[in-house]
Amino acid sequence: MFGTLKTLFASANARAEEQLRDSYALDLIAQKIREAEAGQNAAKATLAALIQRQRLERNQFDALQRRIADMSQRIEAALEKERMDLAQPAAEALARMETEAEGRAALMEKLDARILRLRNAVEAAHRRLQDLRMGQVQARAIRQERTATARLKTTGLSPLDEARDLIARVTNEEDPIERAEIMDEINRDLSDESLTDRMSAAGIGAPTRITAEAVLARFKK
Repeated sequence: MFGTLKTLFASANARAEEQLRDSYALDLIAQKIREAEAGQNAAKATLAALIQRQRLERNQFDALQRRIADMSQRIEAALEKERMDLAQPAAEALARMETEAEGRAALMEKLDARILRLRNAVEAAHRRLQDLRMGQVQARAIRQERTATARLKTTGLSPLDEARDLIARVTNEEDPIERAEIMDEINRDLSDESLTDRMSAAGIGAPTRITAEAVLARFKK
């Protein structure tokens, strides 16, 4: 019993969560886009910092290479003049500079790889963000369309339908004058006067009213 109730509560909570997500879908989409934009901006800042460090390392490496070239020339000149007292410390300095140059070259290679990976990630995130923004516009349009359709359904007939019904009601309305005439005919049929009029029209007994034929006959005399 407890397990069944637990399952029912879990199912109800899941349905409530789905309904909540559906109700606030546009807000959730906007929030996710903001989070993605924040992450992309952070990645861009990291990429900019790496590129800046790469350029600094490149400048220092180039300066070190110029110092190495200059020291190499000085060592050659000192050896030509047999100045071992100068050539020896210069060679030691050159060894240190070449060691430093190797370390900087390895560091720049790692920076190049990190920058390439991060640049590709930023570009991919940018494309995904563009797709998300397009999807957000589409989702907003669909939600507006559904809201408008639901509003039409909940308010009953549309103005066009209401106008059509009003026109039909007016055009199909019964004529009160015609109804009164029909009522008079019914009343006459129910009275003795109607029977007398019918007999008079059939030529039985004295006429009950002056007819057009009687008027014409009088003028013909």
